[in-house]
Amino acid sequence: MYSVEIKHDGLHKYRVIKGKDRFVVHQKAYVQLRQWDEMWDKKQEAERKKRNQQNAAMEKAQKKANAEQQTIDALNELSYIDNTLLHTLDIDDKIDWDSLKDVSRFNEPKPHNPNEPPYPAKPVKDNFLPKFGLLDKLFTSSKEKKLEASNKMYDDAVKNWERETDKLKSKYEKEFEEYNNALKTWEENRNLFQQAKKEKNDAIENQKTLYLAGESESIIEYCDMVLSNSEYPDYFPQEYEIDYNPENKTLIVEYILPDISDMPTVKEVKYVATKDEYKESFLTDAAVRKMYDKLLYDITLRSLHELYEADAINAIESIVFNGWVNTINKATGKKENICILSIQTKKDEFLDINLKMVESKTCFKNLKGIGSSKLFSLTPIAPILKINREDSRFVDGYNVTGNVDEDTNLAAMEWQDFEHLIRELFEKEFNSTGGEVKITRASKDGGVDAVAFDPDPIRGGKIVIQAKRYTNVVGVSAVRDLYGTVMNEGATKGILVSTADYGPDAYNFAKDKPLTLLNGSNLLHLLHKHGHKAKIDLKEARLLAKGKL
Repeated sequence: MYSVEIKHDGLHKYRVIKGKDRFVVHQKAYVQLRQWDEMWDKKQEAERKKRNQQNAAMEKAQKKANAEQQTIDALNELSYIDNTLLHTLDIDDKIDWDSLKDVSRFNEPKPHNPNEPPYPAKPVKDNFLPKFGLLDKLFTSSKEKKLEASNKMYDDAVKNWERETDKLKSKYEKEFEEYNNALKTWEENRNLFQQAKKEKNDAIENQKTLYLAGESESIIEYCDMVLSNSEYPDYFPQEYEIDYNPENKTLIVEYILPDISDMPTVKEVKYVATKDEYKESFLTDAAVRKMYDKLLYDITLRSLHELYEADAINAIESIVFNGWVNTINKATGKKENICILSIQTKKDEFLDINLKMVESKTCFKNLKGIGSSKLFSLTPIAPILKINREDSRFVDGYNVTGNVDEDTNLAAMEWQDFEHLIRELFEKEFNSTGGEVKITRASKDGGVDAVAFDPDPIRGGKIVIQAKRYTNVVGVSAVRDLYGTVMNEGATKGILVSTADYGPDAYNFAKDKPLTLLNGSNLLHLLHKHGHKAKIDLKEARLLAKGKL
């Protein structure tokens, strides 16, 4: 896997783009950075425009026009938010692979081939022959002087010709050498450009081939591109994580939704001439909350529609969409990332809906979506299914039950073997529903010993499991620790498994919480359910621990 971290300080945006192909990853990073730069330019331009509007014309008529335009912009923004769902319905969300390819041309100008200059003609000796008169015929010495002078003139002309010719040849040869060097560099640059272009386009073509073949990572990258192509206002986070389970063709989307503080609230701007100032009118708090709730439902339905419509190879039968919000806890003043809605849909059922005519909240509830009746309250909920397959704590499990028999005292097992035994039992328990169980690195710190991922839409989700090979009654502190771990992990449930029993205070603490306490008897029953037998002898285990056996 290749990954590229990109960020834009101006927009406070950050993404990690991952993929199997280096060139595809870099191409996607380049496209994302270009989009952010365009967004930043638009934002800067909008800010400059606003400053210019405020500082430019002092005339009242212009200021009134400015107010009217701001009102139009505000209403357009509110209308855009209100039509979030409808905006995508007339767009084909399938990825156009050809549009991802590099179609640029090599624009570096080719070096100009210098023309060989016209060389001067070599002097002709006959042109230098002297003309003889009568005296030259009578006096030999006069004739010879004229011949000598003409020969000298000819020789000088030849030497000048040779110098001029050599100078022109030397200049041409230098220019021709420079041309050859420049041509060689140009051809090298052109070849590198064409090679890089071919590699990029081949990588995209290869990505297309892998997607059409149903390769899981390619399906994830394809769906990433689909959501990335979805146009939203600049101030929307539009951040998400995607996972895909090829066994049941389920796509899981962890989507960051806007916070209510991101919502536009201005509905009208007026210019008050008597005070020479602008006056803004705002939506009521109730209207903002209503708009916010509708927007979140619209984004959810829109994302589901885009992913299903773009599914060109029918790789997706079901989508789990979890909506998260990064917000400030009004009670603590600290940042929180909370899941406030979750929904699981089937493709056939969803595509049968006429989204142009639905009321988004009613549609969400009809699809058995989970969330507070008032989303603006930002009430945390447990996601239907949330899988984190990249948890670095997970390690490979090993088989323990094969070495367990009626003489095996579970309370005296090595603690690593005991944790792997618990993992095996719960793996068998969840296998029937398509779930999975992963064990974490050994730590002895009382943290997460194993994590179960149950895809059941009603009782499923992420389940934290702790294994305690105790020989004494388990007190309430261990149960409190488990509950804290469940909250920190964002899990839907916690299970504490112990070889010993629990005290009354432990059971009392757990009764109103998503916690299950399994004692030694429950553990032996679970072991027997899956075809194995063992024993739990706490007294024997205590004696072994003290070295008395």
